[in-house]
Amino acid sequence: MIILVLNCGSSSIKYQLFDTEKEFQVLAKGLLERIGLEMGCFTHRYHGEKHYEERPIPNHTEGIRMVLNALTDEKIGVIKSFDEIDAVGNRMAHGGEYFRQSTLVTPEVIEKCNEVVELAPLHVPGNIAGIKAMQEVLPNAPQAVIFDTAFHYTIPPKAYLYGLPYEYYQKYGIRRYGFHGTSHGYVSEKAARMIDREYRTGRDWTDLKIISCHLGSGASIAAIDHGRSMDTTMGMTSLEGLVMGSRVGDTDPGALTYLMEKEGWDRAQMEQVLYKKSGLVGISGGVQDMRDIYAGKKAGDEQCTNAFNVFAYRVKKTIGAYMAAMNGCDLLIMTGGIGENAWFMRHAILEDMEFMGIEVDMELNDKTMGEDAIISTPTSRVRVVVATTNEELVMAQETLALVEK
Repeated sequence: MIILVLNCGSSSIKYQLFDTEKEFQVLAKGLLERIGLEMGCFTHRYHGEKHYEERPIPNHTEGIRMVLNALTDEKIGVIKSFDEIDAVGNRMAHGGEYFRQSTLVTPEVIEKCNEVVELAPLHVPGNIAGIKAMQEVLPNAPQAVIFDTAFHYTIPPKAYLYGLPYEYYQKYGIRRYGFHGTSHGYVSEKAARMIDREYRTGRDWTDLKIISCHLGSGASIAAIDHGRSMDTTMGMTSLEGLVMGSRVGDTDPGALTYLMEKEGWDRAQMEQVLYKKSGLVGISGGVQDMRDIYAGKKAGDEQCTNAFNVFAYRVKKTIGAYMAAMNGCDLLIMTGGIGENAWFMRHAILEDMEFMGIEVDMELNDKTMGEDAIISTPTSRVRVVVATTNEELVMAQETLALVEK
Protein backbone atom coordinates (compact mmCIF):
# COMPACT_ATOMS: atom_id res chain seq x y z
CA MET A 1 0.00 0.00 0.00
CA ILE A 2 1.20 3.51 -0.84
CA ILE A 3 0.45 5.98 1.97
CA LEU A 4 0.93 9.74 1.88
CA VAL A 5 1.54 11.30 5.31
CA LEU A 6 0.73 15.00 5.75
CA ASN A 7 1.66 17.38 8.54
CA CYS A 8 -0.10 20.64 7.71
CA GLY A 9 0.58 23.80 9.69
CA SER A 10 -1.00 27.20 9.36
CA SER A 11 1.38 28.15 6.54
CA SER A 12 3.27 24.93 5.78
CA ILE A 13 2.87 21.33 4.59
CA LYS A 14 5.34 18.55 5.42
CA TYR A 15 4.85 15.24 3.65
CA GLN A 16 6.31 11.76 3.19
CA LEU A 17 5.25 9.01 0.79
CA PHE A 18 5.63 5.45 2.12
CA ASP A 19 5.52 2.06 0.44
CA THR A 20 4.25 -0.25 3.19
CA GLU A 21 5.02 -3.39 1.19
CA LYS A 22 8.71 -2.49 1.22
CA GLU A 23 8.98 -2.16 5.03
CA PHE A 24 7.62 1.39 4.94
CA GLN A 25 10.28 2.63 2.54
CA VAL A 26 10.19 6.41 2.09
CA LEU A 27 9.74 7.05 -1.62
CA ALA A 28 9.77 10.85 -1.36
CA LYS A 29 9.40 13.64 1.17
CA GLY A 30 9.28 17.39 1.23
CA LEU A 31 8.18 20.69 2.68
CA LEU A 32 6.08 23.62 1.47
CA GLU A 33 6.50 26.87 3.39
CA ARG A 34 5.03 30.39 3.39
CA ILE A 35 1.60 29.27 2.15
CA GLY A 36 -0.67 32.27 1.66
CA LEU A 37 2.18 34.78 1.49
CA GLU A 38 3.48 36.63 -1.53
CA MET A 39 6.10 33.99 -2.31
CA GLY A 40 6.23 30.37 -1.14
CA CYS A 41 9.04 27.81 -0.97
CA PHE A 42 8.85 24.17 -2.06
CA THR A 43 11.49 21.51 -1.28
CA HIS A 44 11.01 17.99 -2.68
CA ARG A 45 13.43 15.09 -2.04
CA TYR A 46 13.34 11.89 -4.09
CA HIS A 47 15.81 9.06 -4.82
CA GLY A 48 18.57 10.95 -3.04
CA GLU A 49 17.97 14.06 -5.15
CA LYS A 50 16.57 17.48 -4.20
CA HIS A 51 14.21 19.77 -6.10
CA TYR A 52 13.66 23.35 -4.88
CA GLU A 53 11.55 26.17 -6.24
CA GLU A 54 10.00 29.43 -5.14
CA ARG A 55 6.50 30.31 -6.30
CA PRO A 56 3.26 31.65 -4.81
CA ILE A 57 1.25 29.05 -2.88
CA PRO A 58 -2.09 30.77 -2.25
CA ASN A 59 -3.71 28.10 -0.08
CA HIS A 60 -3.47 24.51 1.18
CA THR A 61 -5.46 23.11 -1.75
CA GLU A 62 -2.91 24.50 -4.20
CA GLY A 63 -0.14 23.23 -1.93
CA ILE A 64 -1.58 19.72 -1.99
CA ARG A 65 -1.82 19.90 -5.79
CA MET A 66 1.87 20.87 -5.92
CA VAL A 67 2.77 17.87 -3.74
CA LEU A 68 0.79 15.45 -5.91
CA ASN A 69 2.14 16.95 -9.12
CA ALA A 70 5.70 16.57 -7.84
CA LEU A 71 5.08 12.97 -6.79
CA THR A 72 3.82 12.11 -10.30
CA ASP A 73 6.14 14.34 -12.34
CA GLU A 74 8.14 12.61 -15.11
CA LYS A 75 11.46 14.00 -13.84
CA ILE A 76 11.12 14.32 -10.06
CA GLY A 77 8.20 11.98 -9.36
CA VAL A 78 8.16 8.52 -7.79
CA ILE A 79 4.69 7.29 -8.86
CA LYS A 80 2.87 7.45 -12.19
CA SER A 81 -0.56 8.72 -11.10
CA PHE A 82 -2.57 9.97 -8.13
CA ASP A 83 -4.48 6.69 -8.15
CA GLU A 84 -1.42 4.88 -6.79
CA ILE A 85 -1.92 6.64 -3.44
CA ASP A 86 -4.06 4.21 -1.43
CA ALA A 87 -4.54 6.27 1.74
CA VAL A 88 -3.57 9.52 3.47
CA GLY A 89 -2.51 10.01 7.10
CA ASN A 90 -2.93 13.46 8.64
CA ARG A 91 -1.41 14.90 11.81
CA MET A 92 -3.87 16.68 14.09
CA ALA A 93 -2.28 18.79 16.81
CA HIS A 94 -5.18 18.59 19.27
CA GLY A 95 -7.96 16.10 19.90
CA GLY A 96 -9.39 17.68 23.03
CA GLU A 97 -11.31 15.19 25.15
CA TYR A 98 -13.02 13.73 22.08
CA PHE A 99 -10.28 11.59 20.58
CA ARG A 100 -8.26 9.02 22.50
CA GLN A 101 -6.91 7.22 19.45
CA SER A 102 -6.37 7.65 15.74
CA THR A 103 -9.46 7.42 13.54
CA LEU A 104 -10.60 7.52 9.94
CA VAL A 105 -11.85 10.87 8.67
CA THR A 106 -15.62 11.29 8.56
CA PRO A 107 -17.83 14.40 8.51
CA GLU A 108 -18.45 13.85 12.24
CA VAL A 109 -14.71 13.72 12.94
CA ILE A 110 -14.16 16.98 11.05
CA GLU A 111 -17.00 18.57 13.04
CA LYS A 112 -15.41 17.57 16.36
CA CYS A 113 -12.00 18.79 15.20
CA ASN A 114 -13.54 22.17 14.42
CA GLU A 115 -14.77 22.31 18.03
CA VAL A 116 -11.20 22.11 19.40
CA VAL A 117 -9.81 24.88 17.18
CA GLU A 118 -9.94 27.25 20.17
CA LEU A 119 -7.59 24.95 22.09
CA ALA A 120 -4.91 25.10 19.38
CA PRO A 121 -5.74 28.06 17.12
CA LEU A 122 -2.30 28.17 15.51
CA HIS A 123 -2.23 24.49 14.52
CA VAL A 124 -5.64 22.82 14.14
CA PRO A 125 -6.98 25.12 11.36
CA GLY A 126 -4.01 24.18 9.17
CA ASN A 127 -4.48 20.49 9.98
CA ILE A 128 -8.14 20.66 8.97
CA ALA A 129 -7.31 22.66 5.85
CA GLY A 130 -4.95 19.90 4.75
CA ILE A 131 -7.65 17.23 5.15
CA LYS A 132 -10.18 19.26 3.19
CA ALA A 133 -7.66 20.09 0.48
CA MET A 134 -6.88 16.39 0.06
CA GLN A 135 -10.60 15.61 -0.13
CA GLU A 136 -10.86 18.05 -3.04
CA VAL A 137 -7.81 16.78 -4.89
CA LEU A 138 -8.00 13.05 -4.10
CA PRO A 139 -11.62 12.43 -3.02
CA ASN A 140 -11.59 8.62 -3.25
CA ALA A 141 -8.59 7.97 -0.99
CA PRO A 142 -9.46 7.09 2.63
CA GLN A 143 -7.92 9.46 5.16
CA ALA A 144 -6.85 8.87 8.74
CA VAL A 145 -6.20 11.47 11.41
CA ILE A 146 -3.52 10.94 14.07
CA PHE A 147 -3.75 13.09 17.18
CA ASP A 148 -0.72 14.52 19.00
CA THR A 149 -2.68 14.42 22.26
CA ALA A 150 -3.99 10.83 22.05
CA PHE A 151 -1.01 9.14 23.74
CA HIS A 152 -1.55 11.28 26.84
CA TYR A 153 -5.23 10.42 27.44
CA THR A 154 -4.13 8.11 30.30
CA ILE A 155 -2.88 11.06 32.38
CA PRO A 156 -4.87 11.07 35.67
CA PRO A 157 -6.83 14.07 36.99
CA LYS A 158 -4.17 14.83 39.62
CA ALA A 159 -1.79 15.60 36.74
CA TYR A 160 -4.12 17.17 34.21
CA LEU A 161 -6.25 19.48 36.36
CA TYR A 162 -5.16 23.10 36.83
CA GLY A 163 -5.69 25.11 40.00
CA LEU A 164 -8.56 27.02 38.40
CA PRO A 165 -12.22 26.85 39.41
CA TYR A 166 -13.46 23.41 38.35
CA GLU A 167 -16.32 24.95 36.41
CA TYR A 168 -13.89 26.20 33.75
CA TYR A 169 -12.72 22.64 33.13
CA GLN A 170 -16.36 21.54 32.84
CA LYS A 171 -17.40 24.43 30.59
CA TYR A 172 -14.35 24.91 28.39
CA GLY A 173 -12.20 21.81 28.78
CA ILE A 174 -9.31 23.77 30.29
CA ARG A 175 -6.84 21.11 31.44
CA ARG A 176 -3.48 19.58 30.55
CA TYR A 177 -3.63 17.58 27.30
CA GLY A 178 0.01 17.22 26.30
CA PHE A 179 1.60 16.98 22.85
CA HIS A 180 4.38 15.11 21.02
CA GLY A 181 2.44 11.96 21.90
CA THR A 182 3.32 10.24 18.62
CA SER A 183 7.02 10.75 19.31
CA HIS A 184 6.91 9.78 22.99
CA GLY A 185 5.02 6.58 22.20
CA TYR A 186 7.36 5.64 19.38
CA VAL A 187 10.67 6.20 21.16
CA SER A 188 9.54 4.59 24.42
CA GLU A 189 8.80 1.35 22.58
CA LYS A 190 11.98 1.63 20.51
CA ALA A 191 14.21 2.36 23.51
CA ALA A 192 12.73 -0.55 25.46
CA ARG A 193 13.79 -2.87 22.63
CA MET A 194 17.25 -1.28 22.65
CA ILE A 195 17.77 -2.46 26.23
CA ASP A 196 16.25 -5.87 25.42
CA ARG A 197 12.92 -5.28 27.10
CA GLU A 198 9.54 -5.93 25.48
CA TYR A 199 7.35 -2.84 25.56
CA ARG A 200 4.14 -4.78 25.21
CA THR A 201 3.34 -8.49 25.02
CA GLY A 202 -0.26 -9.21 24.13
CA ARG A 203 -2.41 -7.33 26.62
CA ASP A 204 0.41 -6.79 29.10
CA TRP A 205 2.54 -3.62 29.12
CA THR A 206 6.13 -3.49 30.27
CA ASP A 207 6.71 -2.58 33.91
CA LEU A 208 9.38 -0.07 32.88
CA LYS A 209 9.22 3.43 34.31
CA ILE A 210 10.29 5.67 31.45
CA ILE A 211 11.07 9.38 31.14
CA SER A 212 11.01 10.50 27.52
CA CYS A 213 12.63 13.85 26.64
CA HIS A 214 11.60 15.15 23.21
CA LEU A 215 13.95 18.11 22.88
CA GLY A 216 13.86 20.34 19.83
CA SER A 217 12.47 23.69 18.77
CA GLY A 218 9.31 22.37 20.41
CA ALA A 219 10.15 20.42 23.55
CA SER A 220 8.33 18.29 26.09
CA ILE A 221 8.99 15.54 28.60
CA ALA A 222 6.66 12.65 29.41
CA ALA A 223 6.53 10.33 32.42
CA ILE A 224 5.50 6.85 31.22
CA ASP A 225 4.67 4.01 33.61
CA HIS A 226 3.66 0.55 32.35
CA GLY A 227 3.36 1.91 28.82
CA ARG A 228 0.97 4.69 29.82
CA SER A 229 1.59 8.42 29.95
CA MET A 230 1.21 9.61 33.54
CA ASP A 231 2.28 13.23 33.12
CA THR A 232 3.80 15.55 30.54
CA THR A 233 5.10 19.09 30.50
CA MET A 234 2.97 20.63 27.74
CA GLY A 235 -0.52 21.60 28.80
CA MET A 236 -3.76 22.79 27.23
CA THR A 237 -1.57 24.43 24.61
CA SER A 238 1.99 23.87 23.42
CA LEU A 239 3.21 26.89 25.42
CA GLU A 240 3.48 25.23 28.83
CA GLY A 241 6.48 23.37 30.20
CA LEU A 242 10.08 23.63 29.04
CA VAL A 243 11.65 26.71 27.50
CA MET A 244 11.56 26.07 23.74
CA GLY A 245 12.97 27.58 20.57
CA SER A 246 10.62 30.56 20.54
CA ARG A 247 7.92 29.48 23.04
CA VAL A 248 7.89 30.73 26.59
CA GLY A 249 7.39 27.59 28.70
CA ASP A 250 6.36 27.81 32.37
CA THR A 251 5.85 31.44 33.36
CA ASP A 252 4.03 33.24 36.16
CA PRO A 253 0.58 34.08 34.69
CA GLY A 254 0.67 37.29 36.68
CA ALA A 255 3.69 38.43 34.70
CA LEU A 256 1.69 38.00 31.50
CA THR A 257 -1.34 40.00 32.63
CA TYR A 258 1.09 42.65 33.92
CA LEU A 259 2.76 42.82 30.49
CA MET A 260 -0.57 43.06 28.70
CA GLU A 261 -1.52 46.01 30.87
CA LYS A 262 1.85 47.76 30.54
CA GLU A 263 2.18 47.26 26.78
CA GLY A 264 -1.51 47.60 25.96
CA TRP A 265 -1.55 44.24 24.15
CA ASP A 266 -4.61 42.26 23.12
CA ARG A 267 -4.68 38.46 23.09
CA ALA A 268 -3.23 38.17 19.57
CA GLN A 269 -0.29 40.43 20.44
CA MET A 270 0.37 38.54 23.67
CA GLU A 271 0.30 35.21 21.84
CA GLN A 272 2.72 36.52 19.24
CA VAL A 273 5.23 37.20 22.02
CA LEU A 274 4.58 33.88 23.78
CA TYR A 275 4.80 31.70 20.66
CA LYS A 276 7.28 33.55 18.44
CA LYS A 277 9.48 35.89 20.49
CA SER A 278 10.15 34.03 23.73
CA GLY A 279 12.09 30.92 24.76
CA LEU A 280 15.65 30.60 23.53
CA VAL A 281 15.26 33.36 20.94
CA GLY A 282 13.89 35.71 23.58
CA ILE A 283 16.51 35.04 26.26
CA SER A 284 19.45 35.00 23.85
CA GLY A 285 18.41 38.17 22.06
CA GLY A 286 17.54 36.62 18.71
CA VAL A 287 19.36 33.27 18.51
CA GLN A 288 17.20 30.12 18.31
CA ASP A 289 19.36 27.28 16.98
CA MET A 290 20.97 25.42 19.90
CA ARG A 291 24.25 25.04 17.98
CA ASP A 292 24.50 28.82 17.63
CA ILE A 293 23.57 29.33 21.27
CA TYR A 294 26.30 26.90 22.32
CA ALA A 295 28.80 28.74 20.11
CA GLY A 296 27.74 32.03 21.71
CA LYS A 297 28.14 30.52 25.16
CA LYS A 298 31.67 29.34 24.37
CA ALA A 299 32.47 32.82 23.05
CA GLY A 300 31.35 34.34 26.35
CA ASP A 301 28.04 35.85 25.22
CA GLU A 302 26.02 36.43 28.40
CA GLN A 303 22.56 36.07 26.88
CA CYS A 304 23.44 32.89 24.98
CA THR A 305 24.94 31.50 28.17
CA ASN A 306 21.72 32.27 30.02
CA ALA A 307 19.60 30.67 27.29
CA PHE A 308 21.74 27.53 27.30
CA ASN A 309 21.69 27.21 31.08
CA VAL A 310 17.97 27.87 31.42
CA PHE A 311 17.15 25.17 28.88
CA ALA A 312 19.41 22.59 30.55
CA TYR A 313 18.19 23.48 34.04
CA ARG A 314 14.49 23.14 33.16
CA VAL A 315 15.06 19.71 31.61
CA LYS A 316 17.19 18.48 34.51
CA LYS A 317 14.65 19.75 37.05
CA THR A 318 11.76 18.03 35.28
CA ILE A 319 13.60 14.71 35.09
CA GLY A 320 14.02 14.87 38.86
CA ALA A 321 10.37 15.77 39.37
CA TYR A 322 9.14 12.87 37.25
CA MET A 323 11.47 10.44 39.02
CA ALA A 324 9.84 11.54 42.27
CA ALA A 325 6.33 11.27 40.80
CA MET A 326 6.90 7.69 39.55
CA ASN A 327 9.04 6.58 42.52
CA GLY A 328 12.00 5.97 40.27
CA CYS A 329 12.99 5.56 36.65
CA ASP A 330 14.34 2.59 34.69
CA LEU A 331 14.85 4.19 31.30
CA LEU A 332 15.65 7.79 30.34
CA ILE A 333 15.30 8.73 26.64
CA MET A 334 16.78 11.65 24.72
CA THR A 335 15.15 12.33 21.35
CA GLY A 336 14.19 15.19 19.00
CA GLY A 337 16.55 17.47 17.10
CA ILE A 338 18.41 18.63 20.21
CA GLY A 339 18.09 15.38 22.14
CA GLU A 340 19.50 13.33 19.26
CA ASN A 341 22.23 15.67 18.03
CA ALA A 342 23.26 18.26 20.62
CA TRP A 343 25.67 16.15 22.65
CA PHE A 344 26.80 19.27 24.54
CA MET A 345 23.25 19.91 25.78
CA ARG A 346 22.82 16.27 26.82
CA HIS A 347 26.14 16.59 28.65
CA ALA A 348 24.90 19.63 30.58
CA ILE A 349 21.58 17.98 31.43
CA LEU A 350 22.91 14.59 32.49
CA GLU A 351 26.02 15.49 34.45
CA ASP A 352 25.97 15.33 38.26
CA MET A 353 22.91 13.06 38.46
CA GLU A 354 24.65 10.02 39.92
CA PHE A 355 22.76 10.41 43.20
CA MET A 356 19.58 9.52 41.25
CA GLY A 357 21.19 6.47 39.69
CA ILE A 358 21.94 8.20 36.37
CA GLU A 359 25.51 7.51 35.29
CA VAL A 360 26.46 8.51 31.75
CA ASP A 361 29.53 7.56 29.74
CA MET A 362 30.29 11.15 28.78
CA GLU A 363 32.97 10.15 26.27
CA LEU A 364 30.38 8.05 24.43
CA ASN A 365 27.73 10.75 24.82
CA ASP A 366 30.00 13.34 23.27
CA LYS A 367 30.50 11.13 20.19
CA THR A 368 26.82 10.34 19.66
CA MET A 369 24.98 12.48 17.10
CA GLY A 370 21.88 11.54 15.14
CA GLU A 371 22.02 7.82 15.89
CA ASP A 372 20.54 5.31 18.33
CA ALA A 373 22.84 4.57 21.26
CA ILE A 374 22.89 3.50 24.90
CA ILE A 375 25.04 6.13 26.62
CA SER A 376 24.72 5.09 30.26
CA THR A 377 27.52 3.20 32.01
CA PRO A 378 27.15 -0.54 32.72
CA THR A 379 26.70 0.23 36.43
CA SER A 380 24.01 2.90 35.98
CA ARG A 381 20.71 2.00 37.68
CA VAL A 382 18.90 4.08 35.07
CA ARG A 383 19.54 3.15 31.46
CA VAL A 384 20.04 6.26 29.33
CA VAL A 385 19.31 6.01 25.62
CA VAL A 386 19.54 8.31 22.61
CA ALA A 387 16.70 7.22 20.30
CA THR A 388 15.96 8.79 16.93
CA THR A 389 12.26 9.54 16.55
CA ASN A 390 10.12 9.06 13.43
CA GLU A 391 6.65 10.53 13.85
CA GLU A 392 5.82 10.21 10.15
CA LEU A 393 6.49 6.45 10.25
CA VAL A 394 4.09 6.06 13.18
CA MET A 395 1.46 8.02 11.28
CA ALA A 396 1.87 5.74 8.26
CA GLN A 397 1.60 2.64 10.46
CA GLU A 398 -1.52 3.99 12.18
CA THR A 399 -3.09 4.81 8.82
CA LEU A 400 -2.38 1.34 7.45
CA ALA A 401 -3.91 -0.31 10.52
CA LEU A 402 -7.07 1.79 10.30
CA VAL A 403 -7.56 1.26 6.58
CA GLU A 404 -7.01 -2.49 6.83
CA LYS A 405 -9.35 -2.72 9.81
